[in-house]
Amino acid sequence: MSRDGSRLIIKLKTINQKTAILIFAQSGKQEGISKPFFKSAVLFNQLNKQTIAKVENTGLPYFHFSEAQQRGNSFGERYTNAIEQVYAKGFDNVITIGNDTPNLKTKQILKAAKTLEKNEIVLGPSRDGGYYLLGINKSQFNAELFLKLPWQTTKLTKSISQLLTKNKTEVVLLKRLKDIDTITDAKSLFDGFHKISEAILKVLRAIFSSEILILETTAFQYSTFQQKIYFNKGSPLSCS
Repeated sequence: MSRDGSRLIIKLKTINQKTAILIFAQSGKQEGISKPFFKSAVLFNQLNKQTIAKVENTGLPYFHFSEAQQRGNSFGERYTNAIEQVYAKGFDNVITIGNDTPNLKTKQILKAAKTLEKNEIVLGPSRDGGYYLLGINKSQFNAELFLKLPWQTTKLTKSISQLLTKNKTEVVLLKRLKDIDTITDAKSLFDGFHKISEAILKVLRAIFSSEILILETTAFQYSTFQQKIYFNKGSPLSCS
């Protein structure tokens, strides 16, 4: 093996020892309750499989916290506790993602891991004001401040950026992506000609095969969506 090849392997091992991925995502069944649109449970079950496959392709250690592993009364408590548990395993950096961003790619997760070698915060903002990825060094994680952030609002990403700027911490931003919280988001993905897997596309075709059914159920689903629900990573409770 060449000298450069040996260095690459050593470098990857070093990253693996320092950085872990936290998949903070509920089961498809629970997502069907939290985001009650037609076949949402089926869609999120497939999204979970896809997310885990992408994470496994990074070669980085990862931990999946579904509703069975999450502890706390509020989203902020559950999310903060999960991050703390990963740090407790000896990692310096944690990259958190959910299951609701189909266009998130393995290479973007690896880019976040690479960024954390020289930076303390990397953020992947979502179009609804939340974020689909947060990479954070242990030195920048403050559980008390995390609990005070405006979780599940459109102000989340802005609030995190302002907080870090106040502390003179540079935030490296990734490409803005769209996540799926409502049937409108799913329709946008379906109509947007984004590069998505055939398995996800198959579920979306099933969801939108009957426009009449969708029209009849949209009003009810939107009303239900406003109720208290659990999301994966602080997505807003409602999206315009």
